[in-house]
Amino acid sequence: MTPALKPWQAALASTLAGLALWQAVVMATGLPRFILPAPGLVAQTIWDNRALLAEHALVTLSEVLIGLALGAMLGGLSAIGLAASPLARVLVRPMLVFSQAIPVFALAPILTLWLGFGLGSKIAMALIIIYFPVTSSFFDALMRTPRDWLGLAQVMGASPARIMWHIRVPAALPGFASGLRLAAVYAPIGAIIGEWVGASRGLGYLMLLANGRAKTDLMFAALITLAVLTLLLHAAVNAGCKRLLDRPDR
Repeated sequence: MTPALKPWQAALASTLAGLALWQAVVMATGLPRFILPAPGLVAQTIWDNRALLAEHALVTLSEVLIGLALGAMLGGLSAIGLAASPLARVLVRPMLVFSQAIPVFALAPILTLWLGFGLGSKIAMALIIIYFPVTSSFFDALMRTPRDWLGLAQVMGASPARIMWHIRVPAALPGFASGLRLAAVYAPIGAIIGEWVGASRGLGYLMLLANGRAKTDLMFAALITLAVLTLLLHAAVNAGCKRLLDRPDR
């Protein structure tokens, strides 16, 4: 029986398998380096351009973190408002669903026109793309509070506000955590889309710059940097959610 791998061992094995497959494709197809660079060349490019990649990664990370914080806060408050007010559910919830029918790529040029080419439009893109998952996950969890708990609180004379903050919200924190984990993965997508539409800094801008100059190895280097950044952000958010849910006073 094969022993179970630890998470870091499974991640390392998966990474090595992916690199081996990548190298095999390069060797089997004989594609030129400007079409598909080998893993070794991309690794060398990452090392040679580490300062440039770090500079642009810091910009993208700033956009993602601010968008994530604002999206989590607004999504959480919206979910509580929807759960507390039947009228809000009737009027606002359909609009939230309709907003998801609009492609994110279609919003990026409009936000860039309104907010300019700076951080504002990228933060707005990250916020928009994560707002719905956080709101939806938290709202669904709030609406699934055990009826016995609510009935007992009402018998004891608790007000709707106390029931919300002391029973429904703590019981729904796992749903909020699920939304945050999804947001940690989606937030970089919004920031990168905003940088593709119009920017002078960031990993998305660097990808377009490298593509225009046929520096495919640098484009892959920026892409890998973004992937690593996203994985680290997801791991950090996941660790924070676990600490929140494991608190003894929750």
